[in-house]
Amino acid sequence: MTDIIVALIALAGTLGGSLSGILVSSKMTNYRLHQLEKKVDKHNNFAEKIPVLQEQIKVANHRINDLERKAEYDQ
Repeated sequence: MTDIIVALIALAGTLGGSLSGILVSSKMTNYRLHQLEKKVDKHNNFAEKIPVLQEQIKVANHRINDLERKAEYDQ
């Protein structure tokens, strides 16, 4: 009879340990996924800004060229 009680206690301990390990592992995986999602969001925001910056640079270069032509014309 005591063998059965010891076996049940061991089973309960094994199940408890396994379940707690699974829960901790799941929480860590969710945390890591959340961190990766943040990095992807930052990258996506950066990727959206590149075309805007390119257009602004194009406009600035055009204005600089106009000013240089005007400066040459004025001399």
